[in-house]
Amino acid sequence: MLLNWLSSSVLQDTGSRVCWENCLLHELRAKQKAELGHLWFFEYFKAQTVLWTSCHHLREQPIYTTRAHVFQIDPSTKKNWVPASRQSVTVSYFYDSSRNSYRIISVDGTKVIINSTITPNMTFTKTSQKFGQWADSRANTVFGLGFASEQLLSKFAEKFQEVKDAAKLARDKSQEKGETLSNHSQESGRETPSSNQASSINGTDDEKISIVTPEAAVLKNENERLKTAVEQSNTNAKKWETELQTLRENNARLVDALQESSANVESWKKQLSVCKEESDTLRQKIAELEAQCNEANQEKQKNAQLTIRVQELEAELQEKEQELENLRKQAEIIPQLMAECESIGTKLQAAETKNNELEGRIAGLQTDIDDSRQKQGNMKGELKKFMDILDGKIDELHEFRQGLSKLGADN
Repeated sequence: MLLNWLSSSVLQDTGSRVCWENCLLHELRAKQKAELGHLWFFEYFKAQTVLWTSCHHLREQPIYTTRAHVFQIDPSTKKNWVPASRQSVTVSYFYDSSRNSYRIISVDGTKVIINSTITPNMTFTKTSQKFGQWADSRANTVFGLGFASEQLLSKFAEKFQEVKDAAKLARDKSQEKGETLSNHSQESGRETPSSNQASSINGTDDEKISIVTPEAAVLKNENERLKTAVEQSNTNAKKWETELQTLRENNARLVDALQESSANVESWKKQLSVCKEESDTLRQKIAELEAQCNEANQEKQKNAQLTIRVQELEAELQEKEQELENLRKQAEIIPQLMAECESIGTKLQAAETKNNELEGRIAGLQTDIDDSRQKQGNMKGELKKFMDILDGKIDELHEFRQGLSKLGADN
């Protein structure tokens, strides 16, 4: 019945789901620790009561919530990261008011992958721009978170520091409260006899009983309460010493793991430098091969150009051979052409002789022409003079006719 009631009331939000997982885990542990008789029921009821109280307080709203990929360190090698979630999940800060502590809780479906109590000794370390980690000595593991951006990582780291400071402040307050209770119990033990003496001095026995009895009862109850608190604080001190020793051992193991991881980091750095050198060498070889390929391509282009040039020269050679063949054929008719040239030369000489004779005749004719032109010029001059005289005579005759016409008209 109690289990059904817890399951119906607790599974209402993400924080309650985490608490229910914790309840089931502690329930199984209680069953394992107390397997005999009525002790099982006592341990079971005790675990259910304590866990219901913590779950009830954890049903409050988370302080801060973000999303990230969750990883855990490999417990066997302490080197490699093992993914705790297939995809990014919600990671939240919660405050457990019953235990006065702060927790980081993350749930993937119904599986609790992070339930880490933050202590003042914890440190959140940024290992890259989007990845951070912290060591949980109680869980004996190292948690890693991969964020989508550097801003989310910085915000989570700032919130981690704030919560760690708050946890330190809460621890200091609880220690001061324990010291105050211890001092108060010691002072009450000293003041009780003096109050009894004062009550025995004043008044009668009936007055003593009526006045002293309520104060004595209150002091007695207070003393009992303070004794219980002191015993509880002693028990808690032993428990804290045990936890402190456990923390020291875990810290020692974590320091060893950190040193080992640092050594691995150095080896990885060396391997990375070797890989970089090999990469640079391969890049140089690739560049050289590319240069050789370029040279080979240039040689291929040159060979192609030379092949084209050879073909052109072969074509020109064929043309020259054809011309030479034509010249050979023409050389066969050269004697005939020479004879024709001689005959033509003879004819040319005869023609030149005739030409000279004709030139002489032309010179004579030119002289005759010049003479005739001169004579013609003289004749033109004389003819012009005659024409001028004739024109004058005609004008005189015309005037004479006009005079006759006038005379005839007058008569």
